[in-house]
Amino acid sequence: MPPLGETRTRFVADAMLGSLARKLRALGFDTEYYMSGDDAGIIALAARSSRIILTADRSLASLASGRGLRAILLVGTNDRQRVRAIALAAGDMGFPLSRGASLCSLCGCELERVRRADVTGQVPPSVEGRHRLFYRCISCGKIYWRGSHWKKLRSLSRVLRTS
Repeated sequence: MPPLGETRTRFVADAMLGSLARKLRALGFDTEYYMSGDDAGIIALAARSSRIILTADRSLASLASGRGLRAILLVGTNDRQRVRAIALAAGDMGFPLSRGASLCSLCGCELERVRRADVTGQVPPSVEGRHRLFYRCISCGKIYWRGSHWKKLRSLSRVLRTS
């Protein structure tokens, strides 16, 4: 959950978009990943939690729109194209994309900064030796650092600003 008073754009990504959901969390968006269930379930979740549906399924997008919910029909075959589609749709639909600090890509909870000594034995020795900054999920305990994946996320983040 974002800190009190912080508002982030809230998404729910359908089962076909797991990779995108993880990246959106890392980029600071509150993103629920709806892994299993039918269209009625994801629509109910979106309505109950004021989330924008992300889907590549035309019928789901149409059904959601028909019920007065915001849905973004994603085109493209990779996450870069899909992030660009989200940015363009947000502009077309008239809502800002608002994000906060990175969230855990697995569970969507907040990350806390931890010392190198706190991750000894929990990350590969080569990673521990090369990096000073580490983050741990306050819920699931997953540890993150600014490796090559971080550079790829920064590149993906630029797509949001240029679309």
